[in-house]
Amino acid sequence: MRIGVYPGTFDPITYGHMDIIHRAAGIVDKIIVAVAANAGKDPLFSLSEREKFVQQGLKRTHFNALYFACRQTFQSLLTHFCHSVQAKIIIRGLRAISDFEYEFQMTGMNARLDPGIDTVFLMASEKYQFISSRFVKEISLLGGDVTSFVSPRIATLLQQQFKKKSLLKS
Repeated sequence: MRIGVYPGTFDPITYGHMDIIHRAAGIVDKIIVAVAANAGKDPLFSLSEREKFVQQGLKRTHFNALYFACRQTFQSLLTHFCHSVQAKIIIRGLRAISDFEYEFQMTGMNARLDPGIDTVFLMASEKYQFISSRFVKEISLLGGDVTSFVSPRIATLLQQQFKKKSLLKS
């Protein structure tokens, strides 16, 4: 069985992420969406909240039945996580050439840590190339409508989270 891991912070998960998951499911027998703790990125949502967002996104698209997709969290090296789930493929999405440089370096490091794990790059579909979680959060923070980038539920949660943060600052 070809097991692929699609790792990310998913803070929050966007329609661009879901597009990569759909497409990656066509090249592996099982895809594990691995939600990274990644405290270095100072996520807006907790690890458990982000895992729930992924779970809801997968349920909404019937992934569990169609593609045998699941979600897990991890707080280790990606290569160690891959070993723990017997994955030999890492799936990475690319939006622009600027993503490639970072992803290329990370792929090189992962290959040195474990040459038995391959990385597959998928270019974002044209309609999702400009979407990033960072931009979605910034648009939401400034009161913009993000429902064309994320699910309505996540858009509402973003607004609530920013209201909470602004109340804490007051």
